[in-house]
Amino acid sequence: MSGRNHPVLRGLAVLLLTVLSACKPPAPQAFPEQAPAREKNALTVGVLLPLSGAQASFGTDAVRGVELAVQEINARGGVLGRPFRMEIRDTRSEESTTIEAVRELAAESSLPLIIGEITSLRTRAAAHEAQALGIPLLAPAATQQDLTTEGDGIFRSCYADPFPGVAMAKFADSLEANRAAVLEEENNPYSKELADNFVGQFQRDGGTLVARETFQPGDPNLRERLEAVKAATPDVIFLPSYYPEAAEVVRTARQLGIETPFLGGDGWDSPEFLRQAGTGAKNCYFSNHFSADNRTPENEAFIVAFTEKYGAPPPPLAALAYDATRLAAAALEAAQSTDRAAVRDALAATRDFPGVTGTISYGSERTPQKPAIILSIQDGQFRYLETVLPDAN
Repeated sequence: MSGRNHPVLRGLAVLLLTVLSACKPPAPQAFPEQAPAREKNALTVGVLLPLSGAQASFGTDAVRGVELAVQEINARGGVLGRPFRMEIRDTRSEESTTIEAVRELAAESSLPLIIGEITSLRTRAAAHEAQALGIPLLAPAATQQDLTTEGDGIFRSCYADPFPGVAMAKFADSLEANRAAVLEEENNPYSKELADNFVGQFQRDGGTLVARETFQPGDPNLRERLEAVKAATPDVIFLPSYYPEAAEVVRTARQLGIETPFLGGDGWDSPEFLRQAGTGAKNCYFSNHFSADNRTPENEAFIVAFTEKYGAPPPPLAALAYDATRLAAAALEAAQSTDRAAVRDALAATRDFPGVTGTISYGSERTPQKPAIILSIQDGQFRYLETVLPDAN
């Protein structure tokens, strides 16, 4: 930059400061129901959510579940006799931002645990960092099978792979599918793990895998890959991916005249999938953790409260985040302390916690066994079809 005059240098300095400011970690998000951020007596828990970026819809749904849980907990007197609040960090759907947020939250010595993230890839990065820093982490929605092997401080409140892949393979049998194709996303551990488990169960049940193709987000060769799947004449196509990519695949497939049923996993869970896939979403099915159409004595009050507060029934990620927030509060009460080791031990001792997405109990793998909910897409809406129970141990 030699040879530039001082006014330009001053301009560059301003620009540099602007860029550096934009690179700062995201500020915590605030909610009116939670205790004020500066209230000295508040008991604070960290939360990691993708409130912007590629999977922002996930964070938008989840944050409402957190908000409702905090409101209810504070209405009952808070936690350990103190107001309960969440320090929520936007991960921007980025791994690097997630890791930095964990470091910042862990540096707050009074903060006993972290809830989050949503996707398996970023939760894995968060778990590795949290374990190294000695702060427990509770994942509400990350299903990657070996996630909790990062250490004894890593828990999840959802079921884990291979169950959703297995559940969809079992559901394929109810569609009388004998031939299946798989279209999985490259370099996405979530996609590969679901694909592997779907294929294994489908073949164990006597089905035939007729094609297995991969694709990338924005793949210029997507039509070619779909044509290869079409030529294999499958009865169903398993598409384990997140909602932006899944919507693009389904929409493109329908343009190519592929009317075969598509099956997916919980990564489809977003109203954006419906919007982006459009009429192509017809004849699609996926596994999930919760459906407001499936009312039970355990989830009825939650569904009513959420609908009254937000004017719409709760989506699955809101239910998962609601459970995780309540579970965190219960662990703090059981520990009677904010000491991180004591909170970790209290979480590990959890048995028969009544979640709205299913009962939560922890064994050595710190993963609950919960049912999978099968949803169909009808008239532009997600509709409850059936429940698939996990195999008994």
